[in-house]
Amino acid sequence: MPREIDQNAGALASLIAEVRACRVCAHALPLDPRPILQLSSKATILIASQAPGSRAHATGVPFSDESGDRLREWMQWSKEKFYDEGSVAIVPMGFCYPGRTNGGDAAPRQECARLWRHRLLSLLPAVRLTLLVGSYAQQHVLGPGLITERVRNFRDYLPDLFPLPHPSWRSRMWERKNPWFGEDTLPALRSAVERARNTQSRSIT
Repeated sequence: MPREIDQNAGALASLIAEVRACRVCAHALPLDPRPILQLSSKATILIASQAPGSRAHATGVPFSDESGDRLREWMQWSKEKFYDEGSVAIVPMGFCYPGRTNGGDAAPRQECARLWRHRLLSLLPAVRLTLLVGSYAQQHVLGPGLITERVRNFRDYLPDLFPLPHPSWRSRMWERKNPWFGEDTLPALRSAVERARNTQSRSIT
């Protein structure tokens, strides 16, 4: 594994440069393209999310908004741990801010997954756990299904996958209706991400 990680590092850096230069969707985006992602060939945790919001677009940092604060709260992780690309890869379904529709963010552009996703993930050999955050990531990986059922039955997807709702402001109402999320799911999530993070030292030594 260490040799594979080292071999992938150069290829991944080259591919990330391609992604950041992508302009395929420029004609359909409300703002200039700004692909936002975080990854390293050493990462043991992959966060598969929706698409950057307007604040992430402005900062160039994934989850640099209230949704990020909430996700880190769920994980009980500091920003320092969350943004350690040697441990955590963040690869959303769409890399650029898609704009808004019907009172919320628009769906991620489908071009990103088709053009880049498989190529990027193939260069992440150390990933042990993928957090499927929100419906778009879950549908892409698992196919059609109901978020609440998947999150409640998260053990069916372990040890490789962990489905989660999107950590937007709406999730607060959802949590109140589903108290088992805080009682059962979140403690398991925190244990799972720590286990995956702690495999890093073993996988690269």
